[in-house]
Amino acid sequence: MPSWNSRGLRGSALEELINLTNTKYREKNLALIQKIPTPITPITIDKENRHITLAYFEEKSTVDYIGTAQGIPVCFDAKECASDTFSLQNVHEHQVEFMKDFENQGGIAFLLIYYSKRNYYHYLPLKDFLVFWNRAKEGGRKSFRFEELDSENSISCMNSIYIHYLVNLAKDADGRDTANA
Repeated sequence: MPSWNSRGLRGSALEELINLTNTKYREKNLALIQKIPTPITPITIDKENRHITLAYFEEKSTVDYIGTAQGIPVCFDAKECASDTFSLQNVHEHQVEFMKDFENQGGIAFLLIYYSKRNYYHYLPLKDFLVFWNRAKEGGRKSFRFEELDSENSISCMNSIYIHYLVNLAKDADGRDTANA
């Protein structure tokens, strides 16, 4: 059974910024996106600080966030990367399958990746991620490099929205509408 320890705190600053962004989106009636908590069972608790120091996952997680934006079902996973190489081990098979199933039901799935060394946020559509995923499945690289990403999918801060990914989501949705027309 998978277990959780202090490594589980990685990305918590990223998630906090995404949560603040999602609050702004809700206040402005742009989107309703919620964090999906992963159920855990604590094993060891630091009683003095009231912190869980060791736990196990009760079930496999799907994605970090799910909701709707302007009537479009949306799900995404948030990842933080400290180098210019993103290891595909950071994404699990069941998460990829969930995102594929989500898109098959008419939703949009993506990864939101924060490159901490560069202070850079990137919107990676599932179809683009699957190129790297399938390459690895066929015996190729088990990672992708920053240089392989489409720079058109960078995410900016604008109008007091910290990680304004809806701009990228709108471009993604428009591209799908054009392809389906």
